[in-house]
Amino acid sequence: MNIKLLCIGKTDDRNLEALISVYTKRLKHYVNFELEIIPDLKKTKNLSEEQQKEKEGELILNKITAQDQLILLDENGKELNSVKFADYLQKKMNSGIKTLVFVIGGPYGFSEAVYAKAQGKVSLSKMTFSHQMIRLFITEQIYRGFTILRNEPYHHR
Repeated sequence: MNIKLLCIGKTDDRNLEALISVYTKRLKHYVNFELEIIPDLKKTKNLSEEQQKEKEGELILNKITAQDQLILLDENGKELNSVKFADYLQKKMNSGIKTLVFVIGGPYGFSEAVYAKAQGKVSLSKMTFSHQMIRLFITEQIYRGFTILRNEPYHHR
């Protein structure tokens, strides 16, 4: 199975970028992992929130194939602890899907078209974090999930 993390907009904090890079490199040991950045929309001043979500949604859906399983990182998604998230990853691998795609949306969330295409939603917390921090958190949790599945000492139970 491949795992892809799709994000809207680049990370402008070098410290976060460096930490994301650490976990991205560690993940290569377990799974084919790809972080793909969709550039921020230009000239959004004259767009409503809904129009911005629609345009970002089109960009997201253009990156998805029919075989991909799309999981949204969404505040209304299912909350899982790290062990349950590891089980979630294992079930996805066992299901035979080729690519699991996690998506972090733009500042206003996802369009209805993206919600309609998604096969699931996961929430990392009831708290609100910047989209840039979520990149680090989900990358670390995917890594943690694989170490849990392999009974490696990274995660202390």
